[in-house]
Amino acid sequence: MNNHVPPIALTRPVPDALTACQLTHLARVPIDIARAREQHAEYERLLSSLGCHVVTLPVAHELPDSVFVEDTALVLDEIAVMTRPGAPSRRPETGAVASTLGTYRQLEFLREPATLDGGDVLRLGRTLYVGAGTRTNAAGVHQLTALVSPHGYAVRTVPVDGCLHLKSAITEVAPGVVVINPEWVDGQMFPDHEIIEVAPSEPAAANVLRLGDAVVCAAAYPRTNARLAAMAVVHSVDVSELSKAEGAVTCCSLIVGGE
Repeated sequence: MNNHVPPIALTRPVPDALTACQLTHLARVPIDIARAREQHAEYERLLSSLGCHVVTLPVAHELPDSVFVEDTALVLDEIAVMTRPGAPSRRPETGAVASTLGTYRQLEFLREPATLDGGDVLRLGRTLYVGAGTRTNAAGVHQLTALVSPHGYAVRTVPVDGCLHLKSAITEVAPGVVVINPEWVDGQMFPDHEIIEVAPSEPAAANVLRLGDAVVCAAAYPRTNARLAAMAVVHSVDVSELSKAEGAVTCCSLIVGGE
């Protein structure tokens, strides 16, 4: 009997207000909302084709960044930690996410003065690497450590410079393998991992979503994606409109379960 339970991918629709999104490193340019919704729907279809059960959260048209659900929570095998996003305008996003995520995991909560975005947390095995940048502060790291240490996780802080989140600069491709932009994060922080560097012409290509033996990659980075194909089955998806809002493939889902 096959007792495999497929991973759940929590997603949230593109809001009408996306054009008013937070921007830290990119200049504001026009976003085609209709095209962004088409790309998001294709992203959801790809996750479904890769074995995820996609659960769509209620749309929040008044919350510009609400499509980027990754930042609202950190999902582990044992618990889920509801974050306190670094941008105050994003903190109302967490309520609806908690209402659904609580169905699948015991919830823990970060409290003021902590700030932490989920995109700043990279799990590699039993270690959580947390980016220290503009959205995550020392209190966030301290509170997260207190919540996850009883479950056997170590927490390490990683300086981040030049990009929004740690996972803009490094993500997991396969067990023991990461893809990294060495201009944005120091690869020496990950001595136990094989490193694949992004193509120099594709600085934002280090954000990929690993699902078992597959990785979901942005279609805009073919040179880097070709490098990753040696380690994983690469599936590319066009997220060009979402990237104008500093979004990427990990940002648009919270994966519950699976590898």
